[in-house]
Amino acid sequence: MKITITLSTLFLLFATNSFSQTIADLKLKPKEIPKGGYMASDGNICITPQACTFYNDIETYANIVGTVKNKAIQSFKSKADRGSIMYFEFEHVFKGDRFLQGLLWGKAGEPTAERPEEYLAKGKFLIIWSLQADSPLKEKSETKVEALLE
Repeated sequence: MKITITLSTLFLLFATNSFSQTIADLKLKPKEIPKGGYMASDGNICITPQACTFYNDIETYANIVGTVKNKAIQSFKSKADRGSIMYFEFEHVFKGDRFLQGLLWGKAGEPTAERPEEYLAKGKFLIIWSLQADSPLKEKSETKVEALLE
């Protein structure tokens, strides 16, 4: 009986922890930024204007994607790379996949060299990487976010 209670408690703690993430948890910390001369930058450094427009005017799209509870952006630049990572937490589950795909990628329906943004929508969270596909920064952030939102 004691083992069952312990296992149940561990499961509850794990489940509670995995669903209690915040945007602050998802953002890259200074020590997590890859080598390569990256410097944090203020404002937006989006690859395409569509991604920045979505971030800046998210309230305009609330009836399509849901109501945003919190949002944050991290922008970085180096000699070889530059871009932004946008974080959104919604009141309820994000519901705008089809809309966001059309906005970011147009008729292509997937990332292209001209429109390389990628995103992950998981529950109430949406993260958009406005970085080139081969960006070490994108890879580091994507790995972190996927692990935390599993």
